Amino acid sequence: MSVLDRPSRIVGVDVGTKRVGVAVADPLRHFAQTEGTYAPDEALEVLRSLAQDEGIETVVVGWPLTEDGEAGDATDMVQAYVERIKDVIGAADVVREDERYTSEMAKDLLRRAGVSQPGRYDKGRVDAAAAAVILQGYLDSL
Repeated sequence: MSVLDRPSRIVGVDVGTKRVGVAVADPLRHFAQTEGTYAPDEALEVLRSLAQDEGIETVVVGWPLTEDGEAGDATDMVQAYVERIKDVIGAADVVREDERYTSEMAKDLLRRAGVSQPGRYDKGRVDAAAAAVILQGYLDSL
């Protein structure tokens, strides 16, 4: 089956200064699953590979608004990374999804999934789970 024979993927991204969490929707676009956590440049390579192998239709990026719902330095940093994503994957749509509290939701989900306390506070694991939370919120809104 070629990439043209199946629907393109929807990908969630949680951007940080040191790590980028990546999640991918299942082919039917019902569920988000973690792909992993990567250094920023490595995450771009993962996205490039996904785009080439499976196609990416939409990238849902966590948008780090302040507690008051305002843009700030963090949104500027994420916007710069979004431009890098666009350079890597081309014509996919980019959707910004409010990411306030997603790390706390991710920790709660890891706890409910039975991940032991040291593991559920591992920043890499939390970042990947936060990307899945961001993506799942988007999928639920479709």
